[in-house]
Amino acid sequence: MAIIKKRVIFIIPEEMLLEPILYTISQRYDLKTSVYNSDLIGGEGVMKLELEGEENRIEEGLVWAMERGIRIEPAA
Repeated sequence: MAIIKKRVIFIIPEEMLLEPILYTISQRYDLKTSVYNSDLIGGEGVMKLELEGEENRIEEGLVWAMERGIRIEPAA
């Protein structure tokens, strides 16, 4: 399967801010992650990032993140 890049925004609940989200998603789903911007807004973490890997693995990683309460929005 082809390697693609996908930019997304993770909105991370306050209770998850200290969890190793990027490490886990990169190791578990064999993805490269690049953070373009991050900030704390109203107690939530907002992270704009790019995921690189096989399309199905990216989708699996995004499902994993959403199941943990991370909201995901598309990024330009």
